Amino acid sequence: MPHDAFSHVTDWVFDLDHTLYPPSARLFALIEVRMTAWVMETLGVDHDEADRLRHLYWQTHGTTLAGLMREHDVDPEPYLVDVHDIPMDSLIPDPDLAARIASLPGRRIIYTNGTAPYAERVIQARGLSGLFDAIYGVEHAGFLPKPDHAAFHTVFTRDGLTPQRAAMFEDDPRNLAVPHALGMRTVHVAPERADAPHVQYHTDDLSSFLERLTRI
Repeated sequence: MPHDAFSHVTDWVFDLDHTLYPPSARLFALIEVRMTAWVMETLGVDHDEADRLRHLYWQTHGTTLAGLMREHDVDPEPYLVDVHDIPMDSLIPDPDLAARIASLPGRRIIYTNGTAPYAERVIQARGLSGLFDAIYGVEHAGFLPKPDHAAFHTVFTRDGLTPQRAAMFEDDPRNLAVPHALGMRTVHVAPERADAPHVQYHTDDLSSFLERLTRI
């Protein structure tokens, strides 16, 4: 990976879940359990149907919440409070990752389809508090989710970010299509590679990738 490929970057945008902590922590699995329970109670369906809808809406709308809002006109705020009410016991501090994020030149930003308060809890548990200049959740995009182009436009406009001078780190390859189209460097953070033209770089170890990126 050529260092020069990122030499122009002044804004570093990180997804949260499965990006700033490994999938092995299984934190999102706890959220999915609460999502399914919420769908069961709110829509009056059984567990299997609720789980099917949860996954279907994630596939077709970008997030389960987006599907619930579009198909059932649900209020997003109570949903978001409920599904993110999970323990952080499975997360441990990562001082190496913290040091490498801190060494990045320019602004460091979190942009998640979760909420900003949830993101704050995650980065505190990971020992990453104080490293980011801004944290944006789905609430800052008017509850539109990544990969919706309008969601990126809303958040990036609010932040004042210049896409041509930015990089995006994300575990879901769908969410890198718009950043790539906008001219951002795109990095897929996941155990397996995604074969997609909008994924420029891949890593299964964010900390090591950033270490190589900032190595002189």
